[in-house]
Amino acid sequence: MKFGFVMPSGDARKAAELGEILEQAGWDALFVWEPVWGFDAWICLTAAAMRTTRLRLGTLITPLARMRPWKLASETVTLDHLSGGRVILGVGLGATDTGWAEFGEPTDRKLRAELLDEGLEILTGLWKGQPFAHAGKHYHVRPMNFMPPPPPVQQPRIPIWVVGAWPREKSMRRALKYDGLLPNVLDEKGEHRTLSVEDVRQMRQYADAHLQGERPYEIVVEGATPADDRQAAAEQALAWEQAGATWWIEALWSAESDDQVLHRARAGPPRV
Repeated sequence: MKFGFVMPSGDARKAAELGEILEQAGWDALFVWEPVWGFDAWICLTAAAMRTTRLRLGTLITPLARMRPWKLASETVTLDHLSGGRVILGVGLGATDTGWAEFGEPTDRKLRAELLDEGLEILTGLWKGQPFAHAGKHYHVRPMNFMPPPPPVQQPRIPIWVVGAWPREKSMRRALKYDGLLPNVLDEKGEHRTLSVEDVRQMRQYADAHLQGERPYEIVVEGATPADDRQAAAEQALAWEQAGATWWIEALWSAESDDQVLHRARAGPPRV
């Protein structure tokens, strides 16, 4: 199992400082989120890239439905080259209550799903290089030869983790097309509920049955472990690993201060 850490808030300077601390403490990745209006995720990750050499750098999540796919392709390729191939892209429909309507962004779920699917096709197509063309419902792209960048350092592509609504078939099929699952569990009424270890076990069985070993596939879970009880923290993460999760993301979304976040970061990942 690998271990990431989400920066719950802060600017590029804080991302650089946190990234350095995480690398020294043995964490595997730093993640940031993409606001509608706020500190830019890719600038924050770039700042962290300049202060680290090993730490992976990613988003949790990038709501691709409100992005220009070619702009995101440019940002990810740029950072992947700068960092020597350390980028992870997490994508999903996004939480519309974070300012979407206020800025005129699409809030309809079906529309956002269509934009996400087309956006992923364009993103991965551009990463492969020119010539690339796309003719879809929402986007049309023609091949161009005006100074295109080279493909990403990482091949066959920058890893893409996709939010999957378990157990909805269409959502899970989308996630399995790419490189990792960010689980979002729904109950019988379609309402969100808390992820369980048993859910992850079932997701791993589902992924293994559909992929049949054709490629590695990540299952990513998040939560908070104690900074001052390494044994308890390790046991918490181990339960998820035994169920089939491959990444644990430390997510202190409700942290009351930067000191609390830094204290947990310095304590290191919950490895067994």
